[in-house]
Amino acid sequence: MAQRIVIENCAIATVDADDTEYAFGHVVIAGNRIESLGAGRAPEGLENVVRRVDATGHLVTPGLVNTHHHFYQWITRGLATDHNLFNWLVALYPIWARIDEGMTYAAAQGSLAMMARGGVTTTMDHHYVFPRGSGDLSGSIIRAAREMGVRFTLARGSMDRSEKDGGLPPDFAVETLEGALAATEATVDEHHDASFGAMTQIAVAPCSPFSVSTELLRQGAELARRKGVRLHTHGSETVEEEQFCKELFGMGPTDYFESTGWLGEDVWMAHCVHMNDSDIAAFARTKTGVAHCPSSNARLAAGIARVPDMLAAGIPVGLGVDGTASNESGELHTELRNALLINRLGGHREAALNARQALRLGTYGGAQVLGRAREIGSLEPGKLADLVLWKLDTLAHSSIADPVTALVFGAAAPVTASFVNGRQIVEDGRLTHVDEEGIARSTRDEARRLARIAAQG
Repeated sequence: MAQRIVIENCAIATVDADDTEYAFGHVVIAGNRIESLGAGRAPEGLENVVRRVDATGHLVTPGLVNTHHHFYQWITRGLATDHNLFNWLVALYPIWARIDEGMTYAAAQGSLAMMARGGVTTTMDHHYVFPRGSGDLSGSIIRAAREMGVRFTLARGSMDRSEKDGGLPPDFAVETLEGALAATEATVDEHHDASFGAMTQIAVAPCSPFSVSTELLRQGAELARRKGVRLHTHGSETVEEEQFCKELFGMGPTDYFESTGWLGEDVWMAHCVHMNDSDIAAFARTKTGVAHCPSSNARLAAGIARVPDMLAAGIPVGLGVDGTASNESGELHTELRNALLINRLGGHREAALNARQALRLGTYGGAQVLGRAREIGSLEPGKLADLVLWKLDTLAHSSIADPVTALVFGAAAPVTASFVNGRQIVEDGRLTHVDEEGIARSTRDEARRLARIAAQG
């Protein structure tokens, strides 16, 4: 018989299809699944209850789902702070091209720790920088996620268009077409788990139109579909990208992606800031997903994505931290607030997003985008026990009557407990399975080591 954990006396936002909420309710976890939830106290007579949590003053939500990130950037935060995307990439690629396995592991630990402390239970990492001789970078990232206890998708990235081909990355930081495809397939074969409740999955993820060849995009899509895994890349992030695609391919990014097999319900793209009505219609028709990264889009002056229009068209949209060289805080729960506020600066103004739509982006929307909406993203019986207890009775939130409004509009709420697969990974804002101070030291040391190596050229 599965062991049970009972959480009581809490407000609950289920984020189910009906946006069911309880002002005073309970959740019962059995093993790694949500067994039941509802109003009032838990049923009497439950057997094998190993723990009861009095969650008075808390809101329980599904765990947050991060749909776009670059973990390695944790050790290059605070650089090129006044640059647009292309100039930022030109400044940072020569540094990133020097990363190795030790740096990547430490950076993954830092990125994961910051997100997990802030309520993220499922995340992904789009890693596309594989300098020659740098070691097992994919394996190091997966190991860090496993140790942290979060649910994880590694989007195994790649680049084969370097400076000599008109791209931005240094020549020694890219792979060959054949090498990238072979390494990606090997990563899928070794690490992808397609089962319900999987903790590790792999996606195929060439970096972007301006850093990969058309053939890598086309063959990458074929590889992903042959293996039955999802596809991820950057799309329509800046005006410059659109100009690049039109000059090089004679069409805009969305049409180019469609011509290479990169639209479909198994695809999600990061940013999608510069989308016209035709682009939005194409994404809606094909059910292509979007990872919305409001803080990074603002940091790099990329623009305001048309999220309200995407949602109205039926496009799956989730939230992304993006790499911490363009979002130094590295926290997803702040993106709930920033998504709401920044979208209200667009054409829809105050009607753009509300608090519950923002919470849905960060939970169920993210689960849709990662292809895991049957398993996570809402609190429903039978789904995986990935959930967060947000403390809302302190000075920061206690005078806001509605708990969802408090969570989204208010300051970043403390996480009293976070569960992944029924296992607690955060207690009173602290990670339970890793040494936070040790991670802080190692990330600082690896950042300094990378800076020294890059300075030596």
